[in-house]
Amino acid sequence: MSEILLDRFLDVFKNDILPSTFKGVELGNKIFGAAIIKKDDYSLVVAGTNNETENPLWHGEIHTIKKFYEINKEMRPNEKNCIFLSSHEPCSLCLSAITFSGFDNFYYLFPYESTSGEFNIPHDLNILKEVFNISDGKYIKKNSYWKSHSINNIIDELTDMKKKKITDSFNDIRKTYINLSNKYQTSKEKNSIPLK
Repeated sequence: MSEILLDRFLDVFKNDILPSTFKGVELGNKIFGAAIIKKDDYSLVVAGTNNETENPLWHGEIHTIKKFYEINKEMRPNEKNCIFLSSHEPCSLCLSAITFSGFDNFYYLFPYESTSGEFNIPHDLNILKEVFNISDGKYIKKNSYWKSHSINNIIDELTDMKKKKITDSFNDIRKTYINLSNKYQTSKEKNSIPLK
């Protein structure tokens, strides 16, 4: 993967996903967000964030897909011509939504272990284990529907010269998400989300 695309991913988090996430957390929603960008020129198609206080199914990825399909069909790019970008490794609901929507890829910033540990939201791993008998979130990451990619792993593979700038940008984004998560955790008892 090119450094240009990684830079673009981080730019979309900073300028498109996180501003919506700030507003969502203010309303009592979780920190998850997503964006869809075009493969050919990396332009943003749509970005969204979690909206579970309106509907418990409106996870960040699901709500973004909803917004994607609200775009006029003549203006909306084909799913196969898009990159699906997610703040956190998608839960089982969102994995299914990405699959049924026809996207052939997704990239995520934080893996399940971070979602459960750093962000104190264990539901993704728990549901995969309890419902699907999948331990440690070990679903098949490359299958006939899509390929999933960890942005952290891609950053780790960069040469040292390219790595520092990208890592610094990632760390800034990570700090922002941790601060938003702490805010969500301190106020979550006031919201109506079934799985807090």
